[in-house]
Amino acid sequence: MMPDTMIDEAIAWDAVMRRDRSFDGRFVTGVLTTGIYCRPSCAARHPARGNVRFFADGDAARATGLRPCKRCLPDDVARDEAAVLAAINAIRSSEEPLALAALAARCGYSPAHFQRLFTRHTGLSPAAYARALREERAREALTGSARVTDAIYDAGFSGPSRFYESMKGRIGMHPSVWKNGGAGVVIHWTQNETSLGRLLLAWTDKGVCRLSFDEGPEALAARFPAAVLNQAGGEEADMLAAVLASIETPATGAAVPLDVRGTAFQHAVWQALSDIPPGETRSYAQIAASIGKPKAVRAVGSACGANPVAVLIPCHRALRTDGTLGGYAYGLPIKIELLKRESD
Repeated sequence: MMPDTMIDEAIAWDAVMRRDRSFDGRFVTGVLTTGIYCRPSCAARHPARGNVRFFADGDAARATGLRPCKRCLPDDVARDEAAVLAAINAIRSSEEPLALAALAARCGYSPAHFQRLFTRHTGLSPAAYARALREERAREALTGSARVTDAIYDAGFSGPSRFYESMKGRIGMHPSVWKNGGAGVVIHWTQNETSLGRLLLAWTDKGVCRLSFDEGPEALAARFPAAVLNQAGGEEADMLAAVLASIETPATGAAVPLDVRGTAFQHAVWQALSDIPPGETRSYAQIAASIGKPKAVRAVGSACGANPVAVLIPCHRALRTDGTLGGYAYGLPIKIELLKRESD
């Protein structure tokens, strides 16, 4: 834990006011008038700012005479995180799906409580995490297998039909296209003015493959040198309307099919980003944990930067581990505006 002097009080107070669970375990809030300390996400009524002091952890707070809140149990954060990591390891090492009751019993929690705990820490339920893991393994196998069917069986699916059913409506090209990198596809494109800047939209017959701001068709050609590029002639009306709805009112979550290329790790991060509910954020550390790679925090940031379809894969919902906004490919004003629109 960082010493008290390393805590940015403005960031900490903002996290408390938002009851941001992503800050739990990074500091505790001491309330001098009540003599207790809490998690940042404590549901109790907010104290006056002048009565609050921030501490790196419970030990530091107790050293000043404060006691832990009986409502939010701030000292249980480390135990909760250890339980979630233990469950992630169990899911990753098991060849068969693990029942929620069995996972919860291993960690000493009731099934309902552990489901909420796991989802709060990773953004996914244990079952959804296990499905995402199998899909990630399938993508990894596809990069090294001579046959698509071999990769699907190697990842633990009972057959191609189960894999395709699992992937229906999710991020990524058809496996055979994924394997050859998408070469030879026909890409249609158009440009349009939006409230966030000039939009470049490109799509294949399967979905949107590029959404960016203040880029032209020459950037598209550089990104897809082997593809056939066709400027759209009006047939994109429905697609464009859905994309514009996602930009102007991102909280509505307009359904837009995607056809994107990336590494297995990038796809896992992009899917985790898409699973974040509108109006919420996750830290890079939380996203790394949700895909079973808690040490890959920096790589998660890089995958966010490589996102080929702004807004549709909501990398604007990813924050640095310290709670600050981090970077954004099209400038922080756009990121701030998207987050504002989702929270309104």
